[in-house]
Amino acid sequence: MSAILQGAGAATSLSPFNSIDSNKLVPPSRSSLSVRSKRYIVAESNVIKSFGSGLITRRSKPLIANAVATKRENAASSTSSKPGHELLLFEALQEGLEEEMDRDPHVCVMGEDVGHYGGSYKVTKGLADKFGDLRVLDTPICENAFTGMGIGAAMTGLRPVIEGMNMGFLLLAFNQISNNCGMLHYTSGGQFTIPVVIRGPGGVGRQLGAEHSQRLESYFQSIPGIQMVACSTPYNAKGLMKAAIRSENPVILFEHVLLYNLKESIPDEEYICNLEEAEMVRPGEHITILTYSRMRYHVMQAAKTLVNKGYDPEVIDIRSLKPFDLYTIGNSVKKTHRVLIVEECMRTGGIGASLTAAINENFHDYLDAPVMCLSSQDVPTPYAGTLEEWTVVQPAQIVTAVEHLCQ
Repeated sequence: MSAILQGAGAATSLSPFNSIDSNKLVPPSRSSLSVRSKRYIVAESNVIKSFGSGLITRRSKPLIANAVATKRENAASSTSSKPGHELLLFEALQEGLEEEMDRDPHVCVMGEDVGHYGGSYKVTKGLADKFGDLRVLDTPICENAFTGMGIGAAMTGLRPVIEGMNMGFLLLAFNQISNNCGMLHYTSGGQFTIPVVIRGPGGVGRQLGAEHSQRLESYFQSIPGIQMVACSTPYNAKGLMKAAIRSENPVILFEHVLLYNLKESIPDEEYICNLEEAEMVRPGEHITILTYSRMRYHVMQAAKTLVNKGYDPEVIDIRSLKPFDLYTIGNSVKKTHRVLIVEECMRTGGIGASLTAAINENFHDYLDAPVMCLSSQDVPTPYAGTLEEWTVVQPAQIVTAVEHLCQ
C-alpha cells in the first residue's frame, strides 16, 4: 500500500510532475527552441525542423503560459528513417499494449470481449492466451461496474487499461470517470494516484448510426484531473498508448473507428510519445490548420489542392486534447497570423470551441483574421450515408475556408 501513497500535502488534480513551468515556454533564441522536458524519449523530427526554420514574430511580447504544458529537453531525432516494420493502427495499439504488459506486471486489461475474442476491433487479440484471464479480464456488459472496478484497481497499485467496446457506451460510466477517476487524487489529498487508461473506438464511422457515432471529447474535456489524447497514425497510436499506461494520471485515449486499418512503418526499437505535445504534420507560412484524429487526413487532402492554388498551409495534429500544446500552436500562430480549426467534434462546446477561446485569450495580438472553426453539425449522426457526409467536414469546405481567411 505504501507504494501508492503520495504526499498528503499534494492538492492538485493531476500528479505534480505535470506542473507548468512558464519559464520554458518561450526560448530566448532559435537554438533553444528544441528544449523539452526529459520525461519522454522520442519526438518527431519535423517538429524540431519547424522551429529551426525561423519563426516570424511581430512583437517581442512573450507567449502567455495559460494551460501550456512544459516541453521536454534534448528531444531525440526521429527514427522514421531507421529500419522498422509495417503495422495497421490497431496492430500498433496491440503491440504497444503487449510491450507494456511484458514490461510491467501491474498492467492489466478489462472490458467487454477483450479476452479470447480479442476485442471488438482486435486490439487485445492474443493477449489473453499470453497473459491469462486475470490480466486480460472479460467483463459483463456493464460499463459502470467495470470502469469503477478499474479505478479501484488503480488505487491499489495496478495500472488498468479499460476498453469501451464503443466510446459512446462509456457514457454509462460517466459518474465513475468524473467523480472518481478525475477527482480521487485531489479529494484524497494526494494519497492516491489513478494510473488508468480508458480507450476504445469512437467517431463517425460509415453508417453506424447516431448512438455508435459519438465524439466524447466534448463530453469529457471539462472533467478536472483527466488528460485526453487522440491518435491518428500507427506511430503515434503505439507511442501514446505506451505513454498513457506509464502516466500516473488518468488518460482517455481516443481512437477513430475508420483509422484502425491505416498502415505505416514504425520503428523496431522502443519509443513513446509525449502526452502533452502536438505534431507538426506540414510546415507552412500562410495559415495554421489545427486538427486531430480522422480530420488530419481530410486536411491533408485539402492541403494538396491548396498547394496547387498557391497557398502554403501549416498543418498541426494537436493530438493532446487536454491540455492543449499552446507552445507549438502559439509559435505557429506568430508565424502565420491566421488559424483554421478542423474537427469532427460537435460545434457547440466542442474541442474547437475550447481551442478557439485559448487562442483568442493567448495570441489575439498575433491574429490578422478571426479564428475559424469547421466542426460537425449539431445533429445526431444520420444513418444514411449521404446525410452522414453532410454532417462531417469535407476537404472542399477546408479549401474554401482557407481561401476566405487568406484573402
